[in-house]
Amino acid sequence: MPATELFVASMGVVGDKELLVPTGKQGSTYPHVQDWVTAKLKAKTSVKDISTLVLVKGIKQWAVYEEKSGSKKIRTVFKIT
Repeated sequence: MPATELFVASMGVVGDKELLVPTGKQGSTYPHVQDWVTAKLKAKTSVKDISTLVLVKGIKQWAVYEEKSGSKKIRTVFKIT
């Protein structure tokens, strides 16, 4: 299943989940989201799947990963097609 990286903005909280809204920009496309995860793990970057903690507006299937970069946390959102 191909996965396309999305740029999103946080729009608050719905229930107990953070609502993310795509900004319209798309990033890289991977044959499968696991290809991105594997590349991160080979680069010794720890990533955590937080897909169950967020909602992505307008997308039926998504995956969200979080990684640490210094003191910041970086989220990467994928649309699964």
